[in-house]
Amino acid sequence: MIITLNEQVKILQGQVEADFGQHPDAEIYLSQPGLGPVLGARVLGEFGDDPHRYASGKARKNYAATSPITRASGKKKMVMARFIHNDRLIDALMAQALSALGSSPGARAFYDAQRAAGVEHNAALRKLANRLVGILHGCLKTRTTYDESTAWSHLENKLAA
Repeated sequence: MIITLNEQVKILQGQVEADFGQHPDAEIYLSQPGLGPVLGARVLGEFGDDPHRYASGKARKNYAATSPITRASGKKKMVMARFIHNDRLIDALMAQALSALGSSPGARAFYDAQRAAGVEHNAALRKLANRLVGILHGCLKTRTTYDESTAWSHLENKLAA
């Protein structure tokens, strides 16, 4: 039974890759660090493909629930993670962020800087996912593929100083 299921999974994976490859944005999604054909199709499916759905990168980040919620009242200011979110999307984005650590030097440097600042693993990964969502939004908006030096140039400036 398990052998049959594994064969069916491989067939389904091939179909997803073939269908995703026909999408006009597939090249942009596949250029992102940590996204392959199956995870890229999942992220595309959860975000949708309407180019006018998200007015800004912040709107896309808020929908993805990777951006924090800041609540300020008098003298207190709290920054918290969003708990109401699309579970399938945040799961895919966290998987992308984890995978990007091994494939993108900029993502690794960003994550390591967060960890050095005392941020816990999950929070640092969520911040990386948030940054990757912003990069994806910029790539989709400008219709360009991912470029490592452009995406992380702000980090190089901070490290040089």
